[in-house]
Amino acid sequence: MRSSPHILIIGGGVIGTSIACHLAVQGAKVTLVEARDLASGSSGACDGLVFLQSKKPGVHLQMAMESLKRFTTLQNQLPVPVEFIQTGGLVTIETPEEYRAMKTCVQDQQAIGLDVQLLDRDQVLKKEPGLSRRIIGAAYSPLDAKINPINLTLGFALAARKHHARILTRTPVTEILVKHNRVTGVVTSHGSIHADLVVNAAGAAAGSVARMAGIQMPVVPRRGQIAVTHAGPPVLHHCLISAGYIAAKYNPDLARTAGQGISMEQTKTGNLLLGATREFVGFDTGNTLPGIRNIITNAAARLPALASFQIIRTFAGLRPWTPDGLPILGPVSALDGFVMAAGHEGDGIALSAITGELMAAFLLDRKPGIPLDCFSPDRFDLHTTDPMRRTDPETRQPAVQTAPQGRIR
Repeated sequence: MRSSPHILIIGGGVIGTSIACHLAVQGAKVTLVEARDLASGSSGACDGLVFLQSKKPGVHLQMAMESLKRFTTLQNQLPVPVEFIQTGGLVTIETPEEYRAMKTCVQDQQAIGLDVQLLDRDQVLKKEPGLSRRIIGAAYSPLDAKINPINLTLGFALAARKHHARILTRTPVTEILVKHNRVTGVVTSHGSIHADLVVNAAGAAAGSVARMAGIQMPVVPRRGQIAVTHAGPPVLHHCLISAGYIAAKYNPDLARTAGQGISMEQTKTGNLLLGATREFVGFDTGNTLPGIRNIITNAAARLPALASFQIIRTFAGLRPWTPDGLPILGPVSALDGFVMAAGHEGDGIALSAITGELMAAFLLDRKPGIPLDCFSPDRFDLHTTDPMRRTDPETRQPAVQTAPQGRIR
């Protein structure tokens, strides 16, 4: 690796911009390319939950806890207000089976240092009087929070640009350049850009980007639909997810009996964000009547006051799903210089700060504060495809220097 490598990041979502920010503030030479606009993918089509309780006990939860510590500092450092608020979070429980599962989960999380406890119904209703009495208990952590995901993404990007990172929007990557089995850069719609390291932070499209390099990477889009209400009076004081949400994420057997999980938060302006479905439908970001109806029905069963709110819009985003529920972080051994930073599924916002820090350390040839071994791309049975990548010829034209309108430089 060169002492001062040129690092090119593909993807202008919260993960890509966080990596760019953490690299740039350390003086690294960074170029970020985004096919559309910043936060135009998953980072701009999600809720703002920074939820620790939904993470698996172990390194996944450790990552989230470390990331959370950094948000308080970041909100004072980034040039955009990120609206980070620690409201505390509840995981509502409705059946004895869920209670037993959550009891075990809480014990495991407590064992690694998370401030979390199991509450009975009366304790839950004291914290959230508007919840239905069908709830028999909840897990509660005062650490759970919410943030504005679009502002966070823009804040990372603007901070990176302030420290001389080059950020190119509306610049889709069309090819990965390779010479002697080493990445040498990319071809974009505006010309080629040469780089020493290429980071695939393309979110739900990370699998497609990997295929450009001739590599099969198991990142699959998983749609999440969300409904938004009009701004009303305060009816929800904490971030909230149902135990069914965790079941749907980690325990398929319980998920089949628990039904669709629900997430809810109320913004500072009074809007309720209600989510979310978990659907494998390719890259379709459309809303469906059954999906939105199920969200509203399940949310209203837990928060009866929702009946007085009107739905004003719906949207959907694509989570980058991986088979084991963990992100893919680190180098791809089959292709020198090609690095993965994707696959966070619904945890991209919560893990963005620590991911940027750890990836920056690795890319600058320093030891990350948390070992990345368990996130390695090589944990999967990867294989190369018929290469869609182009060998970099000596005569390739240099990158276009003039930025088209709409790009951030």
